[in-house]
Amino acid sequence: MILLTDVHKHYQMGPTVVKALDGVSMSVEAGEFVAIVGPSGSGKSTMMNIIGCLDSPDAGSYLLAGEEAAERSADELAEIRNRNIGFVFQSFNLLPRASAVENVELPLIYRGISGRIRRRMAEAMLERVGLADRSRHLPAELSGGQRQRVAIARALVGNPSVLLADEPTGALDTHTGEEIMTLFEQLNAEGVTVVLVTHDPHLAGRAGRAITLLDGRVTTEAALEVGP
Repeated sequence: MILLTDVHKHYQMGPTVVKALDGVSMSVEAGEFVAIVGPSGSGKSTMMNIIGCLDSPDAGSYLLAGEEAAERSADELAEIRNRNIGFVFQSFNLLPRASAVENVELPLIYRGISGRIRRRMAEAMLERVGLADRSRHLPAELSGGQRQRVAIARALVGNPSVLLADEPTGALDTHTGEEIMTLFEQLNAEGVTVVLVTHDPHLAGRAGRAITLLDGRVTTEAALEVGP
């Protein structure tokens, strides 16, 4: 599903070259729940951007669902993202004047799917995440946990190869964050491939496997017992 081989990404900061990723190799199989964990500055955000086809490595190979993504153009990366990646962010990134179902429809609009079909698909996905009765509500009329569920429904509606979640509980209280992590576990049990990017070892412990980054390198990779 995801295969990074000897991936490098460097940034020029004045006279200094920062090695954000320094020869990273890792893989995620279809149906896995994997956490990428590490402190601030460890390279997590850079790895997330590359896995999500938001950026390309300076060197190395990145295969996503069998496609080489490392040397694609910006337009090609956008197409790969639309077909293969569902994103869930800490800040939800919902359109404030659009209803829950309209927010979920957005990726389907970019695919050119007709209105009636995309509305049916969006409503079905909201039902899957437990929000069938909130489909006409605006984001401001929803709780933080409900807004994140809308974001998850939007990420999943196009049937992506992988769900990429970047600090998805960071803006939520502890109880609501636990509910969202439970939802990720349920989705993974249904066959969804989940990659969770986090600085929190407790959240990483909810995944089946954790990959730890430090100074742009993989330092540990361990199977975990999924917690309650």
